[in-house]
Amino acid sequence: MIAKETIDAVYDAARLEEVIGDYVQLKKAGSNFKGLSPFSDEKSPSFMVSPVKQIWKDFSSGKGGNVIAFLMEHEHYSYPEAIKHLAKRYGIEIIETEQSNEQKEQANERESMYLVSDFANTYFQGQLQNTESGKAIAKTYFKERGFTNETIEKFQLGYSPDIWDAFTNEAISKSYQTKYLESTGLTIVKEEKQFDRFKGRVMFPIHSMSGRVLGFGGRLLIDNKKAAKYLNSPESDIYHKSKVLYGIYYAKQAIAKEDNCYLVEGYTDVIQFHQSGITNTVSSSGTALTADQIRLVNRLTKNITVLFDGDAAGLRAAIRGIDLILEQGMNVRVCTFPLGEDPDSFAKKNSTEELKEYLNTHQQDFISFKADLLQKEAKNDPIKKAELIRDIINSISKIPDTIKREIYIQECASIMEISEEVLFSNLAQITKSSEKTSQKQQKQQTAKQLPNMEVQKTVNQKVNRLFELERAIIGVLLLYGQEEELFSEFVYKEDEEGEQVIKEEQVAAKVYEKIYLDLQTDEIAFSNPNFQLIYNTLIEALNTENQFKVDQYIQQLNPELSSEITHILMQDEKYALSKWDSKEIYVKKKHLSIAQYVSDIILNLRRQLVDLKINSLMEPIKTPNENKEIDIPELLSEVMEYQFLKKVISEKLNRVV
Repeated sequence: MIAKETIDAVYDAARLEEVIGDYVQLKKAGSNFKGLSPFSDEKSPSFMVSPVKQIWKDFSSGKGGNVIAFLMEHEHYSYPEAIKHLAKRYGIEIIETEQSNEQKEQANERESMYLVSDFANTYFQGQLQNTESGKAIAKTYFKERGFTNETIEKFQLGYSPDIWDAFTNEAISKSYQTKYLESTGLTIVKEEKQFDRFKGRVMFPIHSMSGRVLGFGGRLLIDNKKAAKYLNSPESDIYHKSKVLYGIYYAKQAIAKEDNCYLVEGYTDVIQFHQSGITNTVSSSGTALTADQIRLVNRLTKNITVLFDGDAAGLRAAIRGIDLILEQGMNVRVCTFPLGEDPDSFAKKNSTEELKEYLNTHQQDFISFKADLLQKEAKNDPIKKAELIRDIINSISKIPDTIKREIYIQECASIMEISEEVLFSNLAQITKSSEKTSQKQQKQQTAKQLPNMEVQKTVNQKVNRLFELERAIIGVLLLYGQEEELFSEFVYKEDEEGEQVIKEEQVAAKVYEKIYLDLQTDEIAFSNPNFQLIYNTLIEALNTENQFKVDQYIQQLNPELSSEITHILMQDEKYALSKWDSKEIYVKKKHLSIAQYVSDIILNLRRQLVDLKINSLMEPIKTPNENKEIDIPELLSEVMEYQFLKKVISEKLNRVV
């Protein structure tokens, strides 16, 4: 267990905007920060970070919480792992008690796989640095590639000995379970035999954006026609190659700072570029570029420069990746190297200044690149040229931004010597065809969901008003709970003639006291179970703590309740009061006073509950034949009493029923 003083120190030191800034490109938006969601595919930013409250909210996925919640959601850390990650980042000493064997066994599958991967990474580095074979074989290879000792250490490069079960035996001797060695792909198990997957290879650990080891790439050092030259970890619960970019952990800050990302093909391309000072470089690890990989970059910058060598296969791969990048609303440029050169070899042969100069002068926008490439294939063949133009227009159609599309159409018309009208017409046909396909799919999906949607709509209309008001009460308690205000109270007083009359008085009370007493008086319970749980803990915290702090309160809640509170606090204009009229909830604006704001919410809540009561009483009256034993006159009398109560409440709200 991690000591409480360590946890408190972590929360005091951690700055939410700094931590999230490692994963998402944040831009100032008033007192908050805004960026693209790291949890869903979106082109318009809906991810909000509040430095003041130290909370975040992702409106596209509904997730939210504090800094620990973000790491648990994004990196799949357990709570202790998130604390340890932040402690390491901020240089805080971790005080904890020793885990028992039983506690170790209770670690979940993913955590165990991460532990095994971390052990393997340490083991492979040790084999490279501390063994004779590692120094003689693997380190010599890296030196021949031009990698310095600092670079080797930075990228945690390693070596797996050319022995069938060296790593596996070492791991088992350290009490790591075979099932996790197998599930991570580090060990291959066949019947009674088990052996190392990466035997005799130099090792490239593959990190997540936060630096966790997800898997490995291994390169064989000897010629063996029966074995693959390059080998990656297989897909697992922690490693999905289509969602990972090699080098992203080391490149993320430079990408955000430079507002550009260089995308290369292999591990050594990335390493050589970093060593040359071009640290905003990542790799798709030899696999075809995917939308998930592009979205990783999209969180940090809108600009990608794809670097490829001059061979035909690489250039065709560049074209396939370009359309995917454009679909994500990003700006893409392409730079090719001379025939026979790749990013690794070119960087090794040139100084940093020469490399930067080459990249700046030889990169092209995708239209020019695609036109140059395809024109070489089309030559003077008019049919092939027509196909080339359609190919380029198809790429332009992927761009979400209409202004960018028009600019690229104009550029294409100039390069291909064809009228803009023809190109716009062709673009319209492609767009229309795409929209029809999309609409057809949407209709089919809607048709399947329609019956349930209609039922759900009716249910939502009945409960939505109550939900909004209950959530508003929670919001008021969070923001103003311990503030003292003057509230209007109606009390019985004797007049000059000794008669009991109702008079309005101003009574000083804290906001949470006013809400608690009013709800207790009417015996009101929240209809939403989460709100009821939050309400109970909030009242207790506000009543017992001298100075209530929202961020500390959120730390004590489970992720579901923490997310709910974050959603409430991050709503635009607090609880979107300007839209409440459409829900038939009439609340005076908060700027009139917190006291009036609180009173109006409570009155509206009472009114909604009275409405629900009237509706429930009216049900048997609407169907008298089915409820012959019901005393209709008595029910009608009760309905009239509630109607009168509703009128009184409405008058207090200055609204006519």
